[in-house]
Amino acid sequence: MRVCVYTLGCRLNQCESEALADSFAQEGFEIVGENDGADLYIVNTCTVTSKAEQKARRMIRRFAQSAPTLVTGCYAQVNREELEDLGKDMLIVPLDRKARLLQLAAHLRTAMESSLSLFDGMKSFTGEDATVFDYDAAAFSYHSRAYLKIQDGCDNSCAYCRVHVARGKAQSLDRAIVIKRAKALEAAGFNEIMLTGVNLTMYDHRNEGLGGLLEALLGELGDIRIRLSSMEPDHIDERLLRVLEDPRMQPHFHIPVQSGSDPVLQRADRKYTIAELTSILNRLKAIKDDPFLAADVITGLPSEGEREFEETYAFLKGMGFSALHVFPFSPRPGTPFFKAKDRVPESIRDERAKILRTLSTELNDAYLRRQEGKKGEAIVLDRKGGSWYGVTGNYVDVRVVNAPLFAKRGMLLGGVFGGRSDRFMEFISGHQ
Repeated sequence: MRVCVYTLGCRLNQCESEALADSFAQEGFEIVGENDGADLYIVNTCTVTSKAEQKARRMIRRFAQSAPTLVTGCYAQVNREELEDLGKDMLIVPLDRKARLLQLAAHLRTAMESSLSLFDGMKSFTGEDATVFDYDAAAFSYHSRAYLKIQDGCDNSCAYCRVHVARGKAQSLDRAIVIKRAKALEAAGFNEIMLTGVNLTMYDHRNEGLGGLLEALLGELGDIRIRLSSMEPDHIDERLLRVLEDPRMQPHFHIPVQSGSDPVLQRADRKYTIAELTSILNRLKAIKDDPFLAADVITGLPSEGEREFEETYAFLKGMGFSALHVFPFSPRPGTPFFKAKDRVPESIRDERAKILRTLSTELNDAYLRRQEGKKGEAIVLDRKGGSWYGVTGNYVDVRVVNAPLFAKRGMLLGGVFGGRSDRFMEFISGHQ
């Protein structure tokens, strides 16, 4: 039986989806992609933006036309009623019961052996209690690198965000379990681990924090590389900055900036100022040699006038980010900004998003030009059209030149950056 796990949203969702896929693979199910034809679709939804919800509804309708479809995730948690009539043979499992789905594959195997149909088996599933840290994949169907969930929830309540409504308060996986799972992934042959969470820098933030965890983790591991999915600025402290100097910590930092204007940040209930953020970003640049600095930015947040947008533009350009992930403001039900009176007109919001996306292209082009001739490392991801493709430590998509005959997915290669080829840079392997 063929199963597709389709994921929208963040790295954490991808991590949890991989664990769900692994649970099915271990029961003998075949894991396939969205266009490969499946007997069961699992849609792991996101509620960060209305666009993410629209895409979820579109994909659910499409999948439900051809096979039983199970819908879970943040959108299923906060707006179940919007999903209930999208198709027949569809089951909705809210986020607070999603971890139980790790038991679904074994249940379906038994149910079908008892001659129940697939959908009847799904409807009969209840599952036993499970925790948000039960996601522990041993193998990964949709990624060549390992994902490890170490944190969930968020204690902040930013005025535009309802992820904390869906996910709840910040929780951290016990340090000993993090180390045990990371060592198992290294022993399994993975060359890189992506650490994920809702607000990763809130890991154990009342005690030793993410920096303390990384110190302990790096002390137990060998040469495996560690990548952080993202870092909220308000808990990037001196201890974390020091440990990021370790060469095994990848030179790629994704920072949810959201705005370059102090009044807008204050209105959105963000927990830092532009001066504080500038200091952190300059430290990150000094720690690594020209790291890949990515920023999330929201255009059209309430109170963002022309002056505030100009401040944001100047900050992003002056700081020299490597790429911008730009999102037009999307009012989310249940958040303080949902009924804000000082909203920016959508036409202006969208025009600002267009301007920042153009800036992102310029910044990314400049960053890639600076990489030419530099040495680096790349993880091999996939083979297409006779060439291997991968991603480097500083998160550049590359086409591998002179790949060894024994190259395979997940392999770590040393090399040097060449020129651009379409959207990929060339990475000439064999240069250490």
